[in-house]
Amino acid sequence: MNITVIGGGTGSTVVLEGLKNYKDLNLSVIVGMMDDGGSNATVRDEFGLLPLSDVRKSILALSDSGNNEVWRKLFLYRFSEGSGIKGHTLGNLLMIAMTEILGSELEAIEMFKTLFNVRGEILPVTFDSVKLVAEYDDGSKVVGEHRIDEPSKQKNIVNFYLDSEAKAFEGALKAIKESDYIVLGPGDLYTTILPNILVTGIKEEIKKSKAKLVYVSNLMSKIGQTRGKTQKEIVELMEKYIGRDIDFILINNGKIPEKAYKRYKRDGEDILVDDLKDGCGREILRSNLVAYNLIKKDKGDKLARSLVRHDKKKLASKLYSLFNQKRNVVLRFLGSLLSLYKD
Repeated sequence: MNITVIGGGTGSTVVLEGLKNYKDLNLSVIVGMMDDGGSNATVRDEFGLLPLSDVRKSILALSDSGNNEVWRKLFLYRFSEGSGIKGHTLGNLLMIAMTEILGSELEAIEMFKTLFNVRGEILPVTFDSVKLVAEYDDGSKVVGEHRIDEPSKQKNIVNFYLDSEAKAFEGALKAIKESDYIVLGPGDLYTTILPNILVTGIKEEIKKSKAKLVYVSNLMSKIGQTRGKTQKEIVELMEKYIGRDIDFILINNGKIPEKAYKRYKRDGEDILVDDLKDGCGREILRSNLVAYNLIKKDKGDKLARSLVRHDKKKLASKLYSLFNQKRNVVLRFLGSLLSLYKD
């Protein structure tokens, strides 16, 4: 069964880390290439390369768990001191070096897939250098993923696009075409999920695809993106950009850890109001998907990160059941027939 995850951020890595344990799934991840914050700003500005952080995360998410843990730690290591390298991960620096050695980012990705024994495809959504543009309800306009991701105050995006045309990587289009299920989220609406949909060819291929479309909802709202929006409003917005209905929606109904919840409330965020009902071809699946382990930030990481995340095992189990629901119905039906025959 072919599963394609679209996003590439931290939320996507949780999905990939969980699903890779189901060996009958062929996994692909389509990674956004518009990040221009933190270490990625240097990668773009000084080396002229597309952002590497989400590619690096996807490599580790799909790597064989039997790999040497020391190599994983090295790839994740973030420098907390040092002029010029503070805030950078060693993994990003290694990927820059590999790109210069082999001559292309795609070849560098393939090499690290081999080194980390990756089971699955890691596919940049595009190799064109573009930036995100957001226009807001107060008449202002912001250019750049990082600035959109961390606004100074709450305002609503009314128009969202790329600053120039970006053509989809053929490998990404092929993965969508061959998919049985396409998973969107969890991830920031305007800076992780929708940027991929804006790339020429992606939404067109999704609309043509016979694959079922699955959306994993975020656990909490986010300033400038989903604050004040309900689950229904978010889903309808996504469907407007994609041009087709979402088939399945996974929503957390587990309790958010109290300490983290109070922190979100102080920052103006809250649990998204669940006003979704089955209909229009959508099926709503509710389950406890929260991870209760403590989220720690790396030393030297200056970017804002979420305090709570989805539990990879819970989420993967729910997705795997969804992927196999038709097969399970058939097996139960055959079992019933066999039982009648024996009687």
